[in-house]
Amino acid sequence: MGSLQLYPPLPPNILRRHEPAAPPAKASHIRCALSKHGQRLLRNLSAAAGDAAAADRLMRKFVASSPKSASLNALSHLLPHPHLSSLALPFYAKIREASWFRWNAKLAADLIASLEKQGLTAESESLAAEAIAKLGLRDRDTALLYCNLLDSLSELRSERGFDTYLSRLKQIVHDSSSAYVKRRGYESMIKGLSKMGRPGEAEGLMDEMRLIGIAVSDFEVRAVMYGYGKLGLFDDMSRNVDKMDAQGFEIDTVCANMVLSSYGNSHDLSRMLSWLRRMKTTAIPFSIRTYNTVSNSCPTISLLLQDSSSLPLSIEELNRALDGEEGMLVKELVDSPVLSEAMEWDPLEAKLDLHRMHLGSAYLIMLQWVEEMQRRLNGGEYVIPAEVTVVCGSGKHSSIRGESPVKQMVKAMLGRLKSPMRIDRRNVGCFVAKGRVLKKWLCADSGGTGE
Repeated sequence: MGSLQLYPPLPPNILRRHEPAAPPAKASHIRCALSKHGQRLLRNLSAAAGDAAAADRLMRKFVASSPKSASLNALSHLLPHPHLSSLALPFYAKIREASWFRWNAKLAADLIASLEKQGLTAESESLAAEAIAKLGLRDRDTALLYCNLLDSLSELRSERGFDTYLSRLKQIVHDSSSAYVKRRGYESMIKGLSKMGRPGEAEGLMDEMRLIGIAVSDFEVRAVMYGYGKLGLFDDMSRNVDKMDAQGFEIDTVCANMVLSSYGNSHDLSRMLSWLRRMKTTAIPFSIRTYNTVSNSCPTISLLLQDSSSLPLSIEELNRALDGEEGMLVKELVDSPVLSEAMEWDPLEAKLDLHRMHLGSAYLIMLQWVEEMQRRLNGGEYVIPAEVTVVCGSGKHSSIRGESPVKQMVKAMLGRLKSPMRIDRRNVGCFVAKGRVLKKWLCADSGGTGE
């Protein structure tokens, strides 16, 4: 391995314990919604701003009284917090004192990147040096640490830190004889450069991979393609899509949604419409993310959703409210099988699951669902289920915990439709009704779609 400059040992006033290294984490930590206990910690830390002793007591007490998952999740919320991120390092020190703590590369990388983003370069480099010393001369582990660092720094858009560790990872990849280190290193560099808005450099690294005999995967081509797309460089994006096709890579739903997202970010509804039609022509399945991306890009739908009390309550009524391209986009969506994939049907229960749907998607699916339920219950082809359930979620993963915008919208729609569905007493994230009661409502003269 090439020589690396190690920075001075970590000062004792930053972190004191030295733990045996665990294998580097293979996946990024997912930041889940904070528990009430975690929310209270952040509120108390905000109230204790400027009082280091009080903050120290709060953090120590929290770690001592919380399970591992709660402590690590609280740290993940501190790292990007605009006012409390400076407390991430002392909070990490408290976590390291817990009996359950075991060092891992991803957690260390997140903290190093956060310190770098805050401008605490000396602290960041000291922590990085400690991590490198912990890993010793193992090329693979050191490379994976730098891969995690590039992932974290690119998430934070930390230019200086990203360039620093990019150059170090390049050196490791260049000097290593390990095919795994080379492949994993190029993968992280290409992904990071694309995310940092430098897809041209990332594409250059793909060419470099080919020259030294490392096969380029669809992961790298997609990252570069999406990097161009996010910048609005659609000719370069299309060129890479064509390159994928020519090289035998599958242009699947994930790839197609990246293209749609790029057009949506530029509010280019015409190109979105053309791409949706291409997806249908080439049999690329639509997904919930397809719905999310398209509905989020429709300005009229976004405007209508601001007031649930005046939302159109049928597809026909919505189409009258939409202009040409938006109306055609909605038509392409509702002609897809995504609704049937979100539905379950058996004699005991018919269920519609709105999880993972953004507000616009849930709205469109609800309009389709009312019409589909009316067709099924009135046609005699389907057995009437004992119970019908619409699953909205209770807001555990909403931006404001416990307040689900989808649930509130569905409640307003069902109320205006005079639906017999009510919030389930056993699960507040669901609306339920007996199947025969729902059939009577939906098959009434009004069709269930009038107010």
